[in-house]
Amino acid sequence: MSAEARLREQICLLAKSMFDRGLTGGSSGNISARLDDKRLLVTPTGSCFGRLDPARLSVLEEGRHVSGDAPTKEVPLHTAFYDTRDTGAVVHLHSSYTVALSVLTDVDPDNLIPPITAYGVMRLGKVALLPYFMPGDPAMGEAIRALKGKRSAVVLAHHGPVVADKDVESACYAMEELEETAKLVILTRGMSHNLLSDAQVQGLVQKFNVEWDD
Repeated sequence: MSAEARLREQICLLAKSMFDRGLTGGSSGNISARLDDKRLLVTPTGSCFGRLDPARLSVLEEGRHVSGDAPTKEVPLHTAFYDTRDTGAVVHLHSSYTVALSVLTDVDPDNLIPPITAYGVMRLGKVALLPYFMPGDPAMGEAIRALKGKRSAVVLAHHGPVVADKDVESACYAMEELEETAKLVILTRGMSHNLLSDAQVQGLVQKFNVEWDD
């Protein structure tokens, strides 16, 4: 099996796993991954994560659709990460707890996820909250470019999270960490928090080389 065929299978397997566990539903969500020749494999528009066909994934070359089904309309989200970071894969979901957190008024848009767990800090760094954009609006990509590569994870208000990482497996795991951490934040709202201290966060940042720029 070729490297491209393996990547196609992996995208579909991971997507189905997330769909089966309720991390995204219906025809929502999209995944992209970079091939060795810089082309992108992208999940098609209107497709369901639970029933993706490896042979029908979209292929983009220098931003142009060259084969497979028509790509997701959220391509600008994905290409913005590839253009500004050393990225191997991008995952975008409509996961419930992260979306719920995105519509609250008393959150920090520069650091949406408070340091409630060590792995939230280690896998995600600071998570930026971006404003609402109509789905498919190219301005979403411009908002990510404006971050100048300083965030591997963002959340689109009223829409959902987007995570970039070195490969598709890592990106999916980071996305799952984001949703689980958002769930903990929602479940403990109104309680007296005992968050990680600044010193504890900095210890994680230094030991695990976490991106934590302002």
